[in-house]
Amino acid sequence: MVTRFVDRRDAGRRLAEALGFLKGRRDLLVLAVPRGGVVVGAEVARALQAPLDVFIARKIGAPGNPELAIGAVAPDGTTVLDEELVARLDVPDGYIRAATERERAEIERRMHTYRGDRPPLQVEGKTVVLVDDGVATGATTLAAIRALRKQKPRELILAVPVGPPDTVAMLSREVDRAVVLSTPELFYAVGAFYEVFDQTTDQEVISLLREAAESERHAEAVP
Repeated sequence: MVTRFVDRRDAGRRLAEALGFLKGRRDLLVLAVPRGGVVVGAEVARALQAPLDVFIARKIGAPGNPELAIGAVAPDGTTVLDEELVARLDVPDGYIRAATERERAEIERRMHTYRGDRPPLQVEGKTVVLVDDGVATGATTLAAIRALRKQKPRELILAVPVGPPDTVAMLSREVDRAVVLSTPELFYAVGAFYEVFDQTTDQEVISLLREAAESERHAEAVP
């Protein structure tokens, strides 16, 4: 049976239920992929009473076809390339280097937009839950996972509402645990499994992160 979600908040609440075994963990950290993944991640973080932060990886688009991913890059420069597609399209090394640097610059810009002056939350030694609103090819998610591995989390868990079976299987091999609510064989796009899949704005992301930070400060202040 294919699972459908009302919207990202609904998906986040249902994902949080599946992650209920983590509630009460003192070392827990939820990292959400902007933009839409932050709406899902905020629900997860709220339910699990965990800190929330963002983690961004960006697609590297093909020459003349930016929507076609030939790879992805994470904030620290960790890069994943579809070598077969790169060879088939005969993509020059110079193009890949330039496109990678452009996307890294965009990651930095977005991180500053979303966080402001707040430093990133520390990953080392934490149980990290990486959340998005879904996965398709998995290229950007794979780049994010490999970059996070370098930061030495205690445990790395991928949590998404929906993704195709082959992508989920590939990503599952890269993490300690994957929690995926639906893996439909017929998969066209993540948005096809939501009744409402509207664009999440930068301001929504900023507001959700601020709310999470305020909740965390309040929780720390309560004896």
